[in-house]
Amino acid sequence: MLTLLIGNKAYSSWSARPWLLMTALKIPFVEKVIPLYAEGSREQALAFAPTGKVPVLVDDGFAVWDSLAIVEFLHERFPDKNVWPADAQKRARARALCAEMHSGFQGLRQACPTNFRRAPRAKPLELDDTARENLARIDAIFSQAEGPFLFGDYSAADAFFTPVATRLHIYNLPISAKAQAYAQKLLAHPAYEQWREGAKAEDWVIERWETL
Repeated sequence: MLTLLIGNKAYSSWSARPWLLMTALKIPFVEKVIPLYAEGSREQALAFAPTGKVPVLVDDGFAVWDSLAIVEFLHERFPDKNVWPADAQKRARARALCAEMHSGFQGLRQACPTNFRRAPRAKPLELDDTARENLARIDAIFSQAEGPFLFGDYSAADAFFTPVATRLHIYNLPISAKAQAYAQKLLAHPAYEQWREGAKAEDWVIERWETL
């Protein structure tokens, strides 16, 4: 049985990505939560990965860290699952978009911390120029969704962009109607609803991330 080490569900967008993918694709696993920023949390993670960070996927004692590496491992481990799109060009585009998400959008990340359990703001959060540029790029990506998801069936690309859809929702950020339709598909997915219920059940709070 696979074990997935994750951070708190309320705040850990990196952990959410492989968790959402595995849950959506019905890949069996056991989750182990390592609370973020808690005393001893880094030491717990270091027992499995040299980075001391989550997520980490453990398969019969073999550990894979970093969300992109985990996705690639799952693709090879479960070739019958739709981890990546079957079409070669769509698969390449999905990988490119996940890599872009993995390394970019720093302005939007910093302005809009992940919080899977909070209610949306009544008014849109004011963004600086960098974050607005990031938002425009997200709008363009979301607007290209083929339906019902980014490349048809649910894949790693959708799991990677679900935390962004959450940011758009809770910070009440304006996007086009087409982009909004795709974002709503992500937030209505049963895997996301399950993750969010887990986030709402947690007690630990980062005050700043609850009040922006």
